[in-house]
Amino acid sequence: MIHPYPKTHILAASFIGIVITLVLTLSPSSKVNATRTSTPIELGTPQPTLLNEINQLEKAKTSKTISPPPQNNTETITKAQPTEHWQTIKVKDGHSLSSIFSLAGFNDKVMYSVLGNKKQNKSLSQIFPGEKLAFLQGTDDKLSKVKLIRSPLESILYTKIENGTFNSQTITRSPDIHTSYREGEIESSLFLAGQAAGLTQKQIMELANIFGWDIDFILDIRSGDKFSLIYEELYLDGEKYKNGKILAAKFSNQGRELEAVLYRAENGTSNYFTPEGNSMRKAFIRTPVDFARISSHFNLRRKHPVLHKIRAHKGTDYAASRGTPIKATGDGKVIHTGRKGGYGKAVIIQHGQKFTTLYAHMSKYARGIKTGKRVKQGQTIGYIGSTGLASGPHLHYEFRVNGVHKNSLKVKLPHATPIPKNQLADFKAQTYSYLAQLSTFSDSYQLAANEKQ
Repeated sequence: MIHPYPKTHILAASFIGIVITLVLTLSPSSKVNATRTSTPIELGTPQPTLLNEINQLEKAKTSKTISPPPQNNTETITKAQPTEHWQTIKVKDGHSLSSIFSLAGFNDKVMYSVLGNKKQNKSLSQIFPGEKLAFLQGTDDKLSKVKLIRSPLESILYTKIENGTFNSQTITRSPDIHTSYREGEIESSLFLAGQAAGLTQKQIMELANIFGWDIDFILDIRSGDKFSLIYEELYLDGEKYKNGKILAAKFSNQGRELEAVLYRAENGTSNYFTPEGNSMRKAFIRTPVDFARISSHFNLRRKHPVLHKIRAHKGTDYAASRGTPIKATGDGKVIHTGRKGGYGKAVIIQHGQKFTTLYAHMSKYARGIKTGKRVKQGQTIGYIGSTGLASGPHLHYEFRVNGVHKNSLKVKLPHATPIPKNQLADFKAQTYSYLAQLSTFSDSYQLAANEKQ
């Protein structure tokens, strides 16, 4: 068979086809749509220059390297802030400022350099158990800062300055305040009902103190009595720090509806009032011992448990465990502290011109209670015991008006001062929202309870 083309032309065409195929295979390409194109090729004798170009192209393909993408030579350098390592010591009973500095590794010379001659720095020497002292050393290992942490809300920072003395700065924080609601129904006692409602022991005591002038929580409480309240919850950094004040409360006792609301006056004092502005506070509270049991009532014909003969009992006895705190029932001045015959260890308080109260059979007196000392209503003045003519630990309490003994459970107690007329508008404006919230929460809880039934 005779080929229509010379043999050299055929070989050259074959070689060129192989090279083109290889180039197309190895060359990178983007995604494309394939199309078919017919192009007539006129074959001739390959020239040496063409072969050289083909050989160079093949060498370039086999030696091709991929260069990495260009790097960004601009770098952002963030200097890490040095971590401060504070040494913190909690103040305990028996600690002195000198002993705490010693525990932290500093002598009295360093302590006096912090105190210095600045009046404001003297606060550092007034420390109390439960507070904390924190110490920070500088790069030279010498004391650079001291922090007196009074509470999570208040601290005092003492910072060393160039001349080696320390400046003081008071740091205060304001908590976030949320309002919370609780309600409960009494079956046997306010304490158990309060616990069931989620109240702390301190909140139960506060609730009892608010209504303590109108309700005797030993004698007056009945099954079915109800209470409700709104109170503050204080938060720091998103976490609950503690409970704040009760803002408004309602107590249903044997058909009586009692309401109380907190009012903060411009002078910084705060007290509880009725919605009309009358003080919840009376000149005296009914009971000097919280949640005690009355073991003997006022009785002028009572037989004495120790002497075993008829002897007038001109007071009220409260039985409780030894060491239970005894509270002053009103503001006044201590006119007697010491033993008093069959009363044993006793305290007598004068309240103005007309009233005196007596507290007997104490085991001991509270710190600082002595004749001539002024006391506040609710202040602890001593602790229950059985000194004198007593058959067991209890408090004997007497209430006298112009020297005449009265039944403390029945005598009419004088009221404290109501809201002055010139402050009544401010009182209404401040307390309206508290009472409205209490009513709204109560209605919502009642609606939810009805839907469950």
